[in-house]
Parts: sequence; structure tokens; C-alpha cells
Amino acid sequence: MTTRPLTKRSTRRLSEVARHVVLPTGVVSTGWPAVKAKCAEFGDTFDEWQEGAGRAILGKRADGMYAATVGGVVLSIPRQVAKTFLVGRIIFALCVLFPGFKVVWTAHRTRTSTNTFKALQGFARRKAVAPYVELIRTANGEQEILFKNGSVLMFGARESGFGRGFDEVDAEVFDEAQILTEKALEDMVAATNQSRHPHGALLFYMGTPPRPIDPGEVFTNKRNKALTGESSDMVYIECSADQDADPDDREQWAKANPSFPHRTPLQSMLRLRENLPSDESWLREALGVWDAHKGSGVIPGPAWKAQRDQLSRAVDRLALGVECGPDLAWASVALAGQRSDGKWHFELDDDQHTRGRGVAWLVPSLEDTLRKNPQIRAVVVDVAGPVAALLEQWQPGRWRFKHSSIEVTPVKVAELGTGCTRVLDGIVTGWLHHIDQPQFTAAALPAGKRPLGDTGMWVWSRKTAESDITPIQAGTLALIGAQATKVRKPIRARGGGRVVVLQ
Repeated sequence: MTTRPLTKRSTRRLSEVARHVVLPTGVVSTGWPAVKAKCAEFGDTFDEWQEGAGRAILGKRADGMYAATVGGVVLSIPRQVAKTFLVGRIIFALCVLFPGFKVVWTAHRTRTSTNTFKALQGFARRKAVAPYVELIRTANGEQEILFKNGSVLMFGARESGFGRGFDEVDAEVFDEAQILTEKALEDMVAATNQSRHPHGALLFYMGTPPRPIDPGEVFTNKRNKALTGESSDMVYIECSADQDADPDDREQWAKANPSFPHRTPLQSMLRLRENLPSDESWLREALGVWDAHKGSGVIPGPAWKAQRDQLSRAVDRLALGVECGPDLAWASVALAGQRSDGKWHFELDDDQHTRGRGVAWLVPSLEDTLRKNPQIRAVVVDVAGPVAALLEQWQPGRWRFKHSSIEVTPVKVAELGTGCTRVLDGIVTGWLHHIDQPQFTAAALPAGKRPLGDTGMWVWSRKTAESDITPIQAGTLALIGAQATKVRKPIRARGGGRVVVLQ
């Protein structure tokens, strides 16, 4: 977290344009800088969200292996968002940077595969790229780009049986992954088992939400694993409009498509709108909207939507809330406070998803935020939750993060129940606002209820939600801290000395 509580950026990061960003654990470095530099040599630059995606895709663990070499890179992104541009540039750069790099690029349909080949064939003939290219084969069934250093990029359609029988493949791109069958996946993934690439093989799954009639189990299962926290070695990025989006609301077009309108012009979107056969197709393919979950969350979608305010800002009684997921697989930090009009505000730390999964980033980030924003009155946690593993009780009833001097304000069960009710009340009755962050919305709307015995009180439930709800849990804790009468001031003494507490 930067000085986010006090300022707003004008640029759009990956965490701001994507509804879901799920990253692998243990990322300590990335191969993106070398790829970015090579692409600059080719004559290409990237938007900030694309750079964030590139850093995530090429993230490495301490052993130098790609963190996503097992689970793969899954991109649920609508049409007209230039996902082929991003992945294509990454693939070309890797082919140039690593001699003998072998890539198989497949689509379900021959037409899609051919169109992609034509686009990348044109790129290969660009003046800055052509010196690296030895030969371009254009015959059907042998569409290839061969590089002078021995790398090769092969194209074909799965419906024609392309992809079987290869070996020592270093990267596979599954375009139209919403129509990727388990049988085709079994036939092709084995080709990467003998990859010689020093950082491991990469599998890319790119697609839009599958139709009910599509064999979309592979793509759907990848998404479910990412959103339920079952995978620690996958990059999952989803861009989409709201579940209840008006198909012709251009604000929703911009929410689903981070390239609109500065790279994808209005005319392109209107052309796509005209040629897709129905609203249902438009919502899936152009706006990336998955079918609604069978269960519904506690917070009404229309009420949450009504409380969005891009200009909302907390100016007083600032507090942070911190929550961790099961097994410390991820963490969320939220800010809450009172606005200048007396109403209340909460938001998600929009930097957290650029730091990788896990919790290693958490304490340094909190220390940096508190140093830059000394007016923050509390850091609130649920000491009965997973975050307890990161805390120590240094005096009776007083807790702080281990190896730091950040004192936290713990909440009791009754306070947590009241806080959840307050969030719901604030959204429904209109006194609590948010800035419409996709990650925050994706956590808030699916969150269910877990009763607290027979008291009539409840807290947010993970079991009834189909995605990570730690952001809304952190937001609730932050609001509790902002509205509480007494809190523990998170003042840190120099040199690890005693902590001064102000109440």
C-alpha cells in the first residue's frame, strides 16, 4: 500500500481493471523486465494493467522456476481486449531470448487459429522483428514461425487434431479455452513434460465464459480453483462487467474492457455489438460475464451498485482492517473512515494483488502505510481467525504483529457480528460508500452468512461464497475500527522500544 488513503491515482493498474486477480504463492522475482525490454526493441509498449499481468505471468519462485508452471496462466478476458497482443508479445520475446524455445499455439476452430497466425505473421515481418526470424511457413497444417536461434512457434486447430504427438514443448497456448475438452488437454499437456526451458514450461488458457452447451469444464474448473483458493500455483486474471450489467451501458463496457476506448475504439465495440446474435452472447463474449452463481450473497447487488462513488474519500477517523485467508494463502488490507459529509467510506488496498499471494508482504506494507499516514487510528484484526498466526500477545489483552511494533486492535465476536450488520445496513440504507473496485465487489456480493449460535447475530461465511471474501472481511474490520470509541493506536517506537498507546 502506498499513500492510497490520502491520494488517488489517475492510471489503472491490473488490480483496478480486473474483477479477479489470483496469484501464485512464493513469487520473489519475475522475468517480465527482460521481456518488456525486448518488446520495446520490437517497438511495443504496454498499458499499466498489461505490465501488471506480465509481471504476474512470468513470476518466479526462489528456485528460478515460473510460479505458474504447474497451474498455468488462466485469462478470462472478453474479446477486443488485446489478450492475444499481450500473450503474443510475451511468446515472441521468449522465443528470441531463449534459443530453442518451442511453442504450440492452438485454438478450437481452424478460423481462429488461422486469424491468429496471420496477425503474428504480420508482426514477425515487422522491420524490428524480422532479423530474428528465419522462415515463415504458411501451408495449411504447417503454419510455423521459425527463428534463427532455433526457436519455433507452431499454430493449429484442435478440431483438426493439431497438438498431439509433440514433445519437448516449452509453452502451450490454448486459445478459445472455453471450448477445451479434458481429452484434448490430456493429449497436449504431456508434450511439456520434457521441456528444457530453465524456468519451466508455461501453459496459457485464454477464453471467454463458456456457454451452457460448450465443453467448458476445464476452463470452469480452473476458475473455480482460483476463486476458492484451492490453487497456489496458478495465475488467474478475469476482466468482466457486473453480473447485472445493462448490455448497452458503456460504463460497463469500460469496466469489462480495459482497452476501451483508448485502444479499442467505440466503432469496434459497436461492430461487435451489431454482429453478436443476442444479449446473452454479448454479455459473455464482449463483457466477460460468467453465468450467475446458484447461491446469492447477503448484500443486495443493486444496493451495492447504488453506493459506488468514484470520488468517495475518507478524511477522518481512518482505520485499517486486516484479514487472512485459510492457511495464510492470501491476505487483504482495507481502509475505512468518515467522509467530509459525515457519511462513511471503505475500500480495498489496491496494491495487495501486485505483491503475490501469501502474507510475506503484509507487515512491511502495513509499516510503510502507517509511516506515511500517521493519522490512521487503528489496525483491526480478528485474533480468532487465521491472522492469529502472525500475531503475538505481548501483554494481557494486547496484541501486535510478530517482529514489528504494530499494535493491533482485536475485536470480540459480538463486535464482529455487529460490524457485519453495520456494513449491510450502511449499504442498504445509503450511509456507507465504496469506490467500485472490482476485487472488492467480487468479494462482497458472494459473501454469505454464518450464524453466531442462537444470538441472532451473524458473520461473513466463506463456505457459502464461491470466491475469496477476505476483502469484505477486512473492510468490515476497518469500519469497526473507524467507528469504535476506543482503539489501540498503532504507534511504533524506534529501535523496537516500547509501544506508546493512545486511547
